[in-house]
Formats: sequence, C-alpha cells, structure tokens
Amino acid sequence: MSMGTGYTQQALGEEEMRRILAQAFGELSLDGERVLVIIPDSTRTAPLPLLFRELYALLGQRVQRLDYLIALGTHPPMSEEAIAQLVGVDAKERQERYPNVEIYNHHWDKAGVLKTVGVISREEAQVLTNGILSEEVPVRLNGMIFDYDQIVICGPVFPHEVVGFSGGAKYLFPGIAGADIINFTHWLGARLTSMLTIGTKDTLVRRVIHRAAAFVDRPILCLALVMQGETLHGLYAGNYIDAYNDAADLSARLNVITVERPFKQVLSLPSTRYDDLWTAAKAMYKTEPAIADGGEVIIYAPHISEISYTHGALIGEVGYHVQEYFLKQWERFKQVPGSILAHSTHVKGTGTYDSATGIERPRIQVTLATAIPEERCRKVNLGYRDYREINPEDWAGREDEGLLLVRHAGEMLYHAPSIRK
Repeated sequence: MSMGTGYTQQALGEEEMRRILAQAFGELSLDGERVLVIIPDSTRTAPLPLLFRELYALLGQRVQRLDYLIALGTHPPMSEEAIAQLVGVDAKERQERYPNVEIYNHHWDKAGVLKTVGVISREEAQVLTNGILSEEVPVRLNGMIFDYDQIVICGPVFPHEVVGFSGGAKYLFPGIAGADIINFTHWLGARLTSMLTIGTKDTLVRRVIHRAAAFVDRPILCLALVMQGETLHGLYAGNYIDAYNDAADLSARLNVITVERPFKQVLSLPSTRYDDLWTAAKAMYKTEPAIADGGEVIIYAPHISEISYTHGALIGEVGYHVQEYFLKQWERFKQVPGSILAHSTHVKGTGTYDSATGIERPRIQVTLATAIPEERCRKVNLGYRDYREINPEDWAGREDEGLLLVRHAGEMLYHAPSIRK
C-alpha cells in the first residue's frame, strides 16, 4: 500500500497534501543527494506550480540538485515560455530563487540522449503480451536519470487509451523512453483496442511497462495525483505500482461516467491544452465507448490546424484506418512505426476491413470540425465539418435526443456498458 489519501466529494487540501509529501520524503535519506523529478508536459492537468514550490520547500535546502525532466514521450520539446507556465516560475526567477534547479525536455529521437537499460526478449515479450506480439524490445531511457541518486515520478492518473490508466511507470515508458519501447507498447495497446482498454487498471501494456521499469537501477518514488477537472482530489506516494494502483482506483470513481444508453452523435470539444490532433484525439478516445454503432463523434476544435507537429508526415502517408486494414495488409505496413499505426486505429476506432473487396467499415464515423482543411481530412480518411457552421450551444441539453455535448474533453471517460462488452 502507498501512503496518501483521496476524496470523491471534496478536494484534497493543501495542508493535507503537504503532510503526505513530508511523510514520503521524510523517510528518504536525501541530504546532499541529486534528485530528478519526472513531470508531465502541458497536455495533462496537474497543479505543477504548487508542487514545484512545495517540493523545493521540502528538499531545496537538503539536496545538491532538484532537477526536472519533462516526460514528453514523442511530443515536441517545450519552449522556455511554456516551461515557465508549466511550473509557474520563469527562468530568471528560477535562477535567483531556485539556484540548484534545472528543467529539461526529454528528446525521444536523439540517440545520444538515450541509454539501453535492458532488453525484453522475444520469448518474454510473447509471455507478457499473451502471444499477441513476439519481438525483441530494446528498453532505452533518457540517460540523464543515471546522473541522479533518487528519481521521483510526479503526475496525474487518468483513463488512457493505450495503457488503461495513465500515471506511475508510464512516465518512464513512453514518458522518457526511446522509440522501440514506445512503438511496442502503443501497437500492443492498439491490438487490444482503445475501447476495451481505456479505463481498465490492469492491462497487458501495464505489465510490459512494469517489466521495463524493473531494469532501472535507481530508487524511484512515485507521487500519483488524482484530478477531477482542475481540482486535486487525491495524492498517493510510494513505489510506482502501489501508488498507481491506489490513484487509479480513485480516478475510476472520479473520471469515468457511465451513461444509460449510447448516443447517436457526440460533439466533443477538446481542451485548448491540446494543440494538434495527435493529442486532441483524446476527445474521441474518451467518448467512443458511449457512441452507438453507426454513430458519429465530431471533434470540434477551431484552434487546431495540424494533425501532428511531430508525426504529421507519416500519418499523412498512412491515413486513419481500422485495425484490420493494417493486419490484413501487413506486408505493406509492417515497417510503419507501431505508435503511428496505434494512433491511426485509435482515432478511427473499431471496425472491419474486407481485403477481397477493399471495403472498410468503421463502427462509428469520426469527423473533424477544426482548422485542418477539408482536403487534408478526406485524404487521411476522416470526415470534415466546417466548424463555423456549428454552434456548440445548440447541442446542450439534448441527451434525450441521442446527442451529447462534451466540454473540455480529453480526461473524462464516457462509456455505455452495452457498447464496451
């Protein structure tokens, strides 16, 4: 069991949060040590400015270094301005008030940054994945973690399309990992399908992540946060398995909404914290299990003009398709990175593909009402609506008609039990 607590009906107070942090770090011998805190980027809601201040108050005078590494996965590096907003302190103030603190971006695609910490063999991969995948997986992580005496994972736990719930060791893989383990775990999650994975605490992907984390020979403390909207409801501290488990249990109660019957159409408004479809697609993932067969999700995001700032070219070549489209033409697609194929199938959703006729039948229609041009939407096999012709307020309060409006979509999961069977 981890230490900590959480509530469904009230926020976790700052004093209680400080007590949990003090207890967690009071049990560690960190005087004069180098500490690295792994944190999410701006695509996750978390009270990082508060935690940045509190961790320094607890540790700043005890430790030699208290540095931060942003778990970007394959997201683009954050600018200095964005980092300042993320932690609530600009570079000048950090230099003056926090002299032993630096904040770093992770670079997943720079070989010189990465260090191989282990290898998952073909045989072990087959066991871990129940025979779904059987390939050797080099496990590479950002090598700077080995410059530190203590690793601290600090981030929220939400329903997640690839691993079931985010958080815990996921901040290592894919957070600060290299391409091999990222591609392997994402394609494994896609094979299991997002709709049957999301909101599930124990998944095959989680098993792989925990196996990979076992290669890390540094002590790891996990601070698992539970949010509902902008409000902190829980904090659990301990190893990355126990803290994650406790946080996922609370997150399931706070961030999963069961609807009585599926909807014909969902207008899903992703949070403006997502700046491309790669991240904003959570507005689809977390409503898909609440949409009836033959229904439609419209991702309404006028602020988004790019499919992916990192992977746009590859996605443009592959497009968005159901899983069978790739599996039944595997020789054609086997060289495409697993994370690209995973994103493609997650966005398109479940469905079938007939290789004899070339007919693809997705279970639902996915339509973009964004600043991405119609021609590009059609080219990648997604629907298009002119966002200027949609008034979200026209969708409010129409659940009895089979229509659902979801605001600030991306962290709350909606599901209908009949759809997720």
